[in-house]
Amino acid sequence: MPNQKILYITTEMYPYQEDTNMAAVVNKMALKMHQEGNDVRVFMPRFGQISERKFQLHEVIRLSGMNIIINDLDQPLIIKVASLPGERLQVYFIDNEEYFKRKQYYFDDEGNPFEDNDERAIFFARGVIETIKKLNWVPDVIHLNGWMASFVPIYLKTYYESDTYFKDAKIVLSLYNEKDADLDKKIDEKLQFDNISGLKALDNPTIKSFVIESMNYVDAVVKGDEFLDEDLDKAFNETATQKSEYLDIDSINQLY
Repeated sequence: MPNQKILYITTEMYPYQEDTNMAAVVNKMALKMHQEGNDVRVFMPRFGQISERKFQLHEVIRLSGMNIIINDLDQPLIIKVASLPGERLQVYFIDNEEYFKRKQYYFDDEGNPFEDNDERAIFFARGVIETIKKLNWVPDVIHLNGWMASFVPIYLKTYYESDTYFKDAKIVLSLYNEKDADLDKKIDEKLQFDNISGLKALDNPTIKSFVIESMNYVDAVVKGDEFLDEDLDKAFNETATQKSEYLDIDSINQLY
């Protein structure tokens, strides 16, 4: 079904990350949909490991310059863009000196999770939503990949609930086996600042608990990894949301 506007929100994508299932799957899904005649955009964080020179990232001045307020602190939003190497497929990068300059993703060199992982996820989610609105491009399908992306539907259905911009967009969540970690216990205060409360994930805020929480805010859940870990598999089996077992790349458009 060509001529759909499909938005991939992801934390990993080949070739910007290599050797992970998520990075490979997102790359293949986006390319397949693009080559079938859909209008595809990809949004991801500009982690410090991603070489701006190698991948020819450049700042989009007309989209940058917004500030996202996280827990009463103004954080400047910088948007960079590149074409997927060899393809006319645009990838947008959410950047911020405070949150994404570091070379590691979510854990320091000793394996400890960064204390501001929760703020980074909030900034990423809100940055994507605000940038899409500024692009004046309304997606038909929003496909979420990676735990940071799971904050997007939570924000869309709470903080942005009265905003009709995304009202017709269908949201798909892919589940992957990602390394779990605790999130800052004060995340409830930060979300409360955006009038978000009552989330079950706040009882025990972790990377995984927010992914599981987000299953309640999407239109469909699909296995991104063929076999999920015990907690994710249990949540997948119990969710009332429409769901699909693992799909190969050739079948993904049936979901859309």
